[in-house]
Amino acid sequence: MMVRIPVRDGLELRQRALADVEELFVLTDANRDHLREWLPWLNYCISAADTRKNIEAMTRQAEDRSALALCVWHQGRIVGVTGYNELREGNRVGHIGYWLGREHQGRGIMTESVRALVEFGFRELDLNRQVIAVAVDNVRSRAVPERLGFAMEGIAREAEWLYDRFVDHAVYSRLKREPTAVFPRGS
Repeated sequence: MMVRIPVRDGLELRQRALADVEELFVLTDANRDHLREWLPWLNYCISAADTRKNIEAMTRQAEDRSALALCVWHQGRIVGVTGYNELREGNRVGHIGYWLGREHQGRGIMTESVRALVEFGFRELDLNRQVIAVAVDNVRSRAVPERLGFAMEGIAREAEWLYDRFVDHAVYSRLKREPTAVFPRGS
């Protein structure tokens, strides 16, 4: 079963599928310089064939419930991605990742998308804890968990190799038992 998560009119999350290969690769390639600042995998995604391999791998991970990769669809086009880079079913923990094409930033698309993903994770996947780890200096990406009321747990030092240097991560989490399973709207 393919996962679809409605967010609002004209905005939804859909599990990545092979039909998305070309559009997702074109978006990635058009945003390569923009994404390279914070994402370490661009050297491994240099063709549509690489995007296809990634989607195939993520489909297998979705089948074994170890990850869930989604495209962010806005007005009928893929504008970014989000999902659970890792799902730990035994501990009921999901680790969220996301990126958005440069031209689609500043409109609340990712905040609303991650809000819908987190609600889905608590409700449908029965997660207890959801984690977002973001490079400390990535102000735009850090704003998403902050807007959604995630608790900042601390800094994971030198958590990721980013082409030529290590970067620290700010680690945020949200627990199912915390007040308001539905997150603040209009953030």
